[in-house]
Amino acid sequence: MKEYDCLRRFLFEELGVRGEWVRLQESWQAAKQHQILNSAVESQLGQSLAAAVLLSATIKFEGSMILQAQGDGALRTLVAQSSHDRKIRGLVRYNSEVSTQTLPEMMGQGRLVLTVEFENAPPYQGVVALEGQSLADILHVYFLQSEQLQTRLWLFANDNQAVGLFLQELPAQASYKADWERIEALANTITEAELFNLDCEEVLYRLFNEEKVRVFPAESVEFNCHCSREKISTTLRSMGQADLEAILTERETIEVDCEFCGAKYHFNNNDVSTLFQ
Repeated sequence: MKEYDCLRRFLFEELGVRGEWVRLQESWQAAKQHQILNSAVESQLGQSLAAAVLLSATIKFEGSMILQAQGDGALRTLVAQSSHDRKIRGLVRYNSEVSTQTLPEMMGQGRLVLTVEFENAPPYQGVVALEGQSLADILHVYFLQSEQLQTRLWLFANDNQAVGLFLQELPAQASYKADWERIEALANTITEAELFNLDCEEVLYRLFNEEKVRVFPAESVEFNCHCSREKISTTLRSMGQADLEAILTERETIEVDCEFCGAKYHFNNNDVSTLFQ
């Protein structure tokens, strides 16, 4: 039975390298159904969601990993989010001029921000420029700059699936340069078709059949938007009562749409008054 909508972690038992594999299908379909996408933007959003799941599994935390790229090009905003329990959501904002190009070409001058939001601690944030040919290249640079760890990702997405492979040297074994170079060279032979069509253990056998690799149980991934009326209320309250009442002089209700899931929230005069009581 094929593995879909799951993350698998693995460890090279005799080397200082760990890895992860992910394939999204139903979760990918659900995450993109409220986004208006062409094929070029669709691929970038799918890759970003796969990357967010992979990155969220690299740390022990309770909260969310948020990958957000912003630029001044045709693709202005790209957001992918994965919680510690593998709940994903994402969005894009772009104009009609965006076409099949590299991610930096689509986004122009900009940056990638990685944010870890903890449930009971201040957030952590890292920033890197949009340099390279792909999101995988940008993240490679990010880990070299921020973590000083060799890290590689292979990311692909189409209309049906979003897939990814992740490798990283372990901090305690960072001096094992020859081992890392061999594993990286083997992983570089993976193809887009193989990641779309092979399950995790098939991929690992195809790439690393002479290595001792321990594979951990699958972790399910699903689309889930955690927007709520309470969270929208907090956002509206930050605007101030006077501004909200000014809007209500022109219309009967304030309507707020969630860009991730399409949910609609309505607030009338009584609702706004209640916000500030």
